[in-house]
Amino acid sequence: MSLSERLAGFVRALREHGIPAGPGETVDAAAALEVLGLADRERVRAGLAASLLRGQGQRAVFDATFDLYFPLGVGAPERERDTHDDLDALRDRAADALVAGDDTTLAQVAAAAVNGFGRYGSEDAGGWSAHQTLEVVQPQTLLVRVLAAMRADTGRDAFTERLDRDEIRRRIERFREHVRSAARRRAAEVRGREYLARFAVSSTVDQVDFLSADRAQLAELRRAVRPLARKLATRLAARRRRAARGQIDLRRTLRRSLSTGGVPMRPAYRRRRPARPEIVLLCDLSGSVAGFAHFTMLLVQALADEFSRVRVFAFVDSTDEVTRLVAHGAADPAGLGARILAEARVTTWYGHSDYGNALAEFTERYGDAVGPRTSVLILGDARTNGGDPNLAAVRQLADQARRVFWLNPERIALWSTGDSAAHAYAAVVAMHECRNARQLADLVARILPI
Repeated sequence: MSLSERLAGFVRALREHGIPAGPGETVDAAAALEVLGLADRERVRAGLAASLLRGQGQRAVFDATFDLYFPLGVGAPERERDTHDDLDALRDRAADALVAGDDTTLAQVAAAAVNGFGRYGSEDAGGWSAHQTLEVVQPQTLLVRVLAAMRADTGRDAFTERLDRDEIRRRIERFREHVRSAARRRAAEVRGREYLARFAVSSTVDQVDFLSADRAQLAELRRAVRPLARKLATRLAARRRRAARGQIDLRRTLRRSLSTGGVPMRPAYRRRRPARPEIVLLCDLSGSVAGFAHFTMLLVQALADEFSRVRVFAFVDSTDEVTRLVAHGAADPAGLGARILAEARVTTWYGHSDYGNALAEFTERYGDAVGPRTSVLILGDARTNGGDPNLAAVRQLADQARRVFWLNPERIALWSTGDSAAHAYAAVVAMHECRNARQLADLVARILPI
């Protein structure tokens, strides 16, 4: 494979994972390779990253894909081809590298660990596992040993122990990343780099499904709320400016054209003053849907300046207003869900999703929150646990509000399967699939009125 083909495949893999690298970025990357050469791999990595990346949260995907298309080497490490460390010797080498903070040696030890302990299955049908390697080597158990060695070498005392422990944990995590990279590289030699790039590299955080996101991914999503809100605010403000221009004022345009010989060079517009909309969020906080609801609450609250009023309501089987809790949630977004469950009345003795009762309670207790200027966003998977979906309450909301949208984090293929009443609700109000942060941002910018 030529270098140009390798670069084209690399860029194609990045695009499949949500990094919008186009022809211009690819040309820049090719120019960077021509200038940098291939002698220094880390310089190549930095040069391609500068050429191809434009947004936050993309570096982890870039690095994992880079390791597949520009590997550190082929096959087993040179030192390991004829000899193999036993486990104790390898852990000794890992500890020495962690004490020294030598990243190059850490990468070599990680490759040796994968070669020695990461193989599974047969030569033809097997592969290489980072998880299996880390389970055998257990680098986390080296912390105390490395801490003692660092103190002995530098004479540091217990006063700096917490800082030293944090630094050692960062080095251990870096070792784990080297192990994962080495395992992907060896697996790519067996299954092909295109296969590994497609199935073994995680997508950017804005493409992670809300329903399958783990704790670390949800934490990263919460960190992405503010940057995403700034981008959305810019898009909404631009839409508002365009809408304010209104239609062409024919009389004023013709009057202006008199100064240019009758040619309407400077059209005049009827100025509009679009009112900022009111937003009401009605959020299901049950089960895995809660992560989607929490992220959307924080996002809309971060956009509060773009709306005249924002009110947030949460429910499981009972409905309560949580606007105040969400407004203060920016200080501790990770604890937002716990605070809502502790301070708001969103559950009763039942404790499972009850859309029928929650919708009825909302229309009865908070019906005055919805008016002709209000856009209502209902967030939930529409799974009623076999109960009454209460379509009448949704029709009442649709009659009262300016617009009602239902954002469903499940795939469309799962709507109305099992206890889902998605299609029944979709016959009353517009329902949209909203599985990740990118879809959510596009929907917010597209469907909310100005």
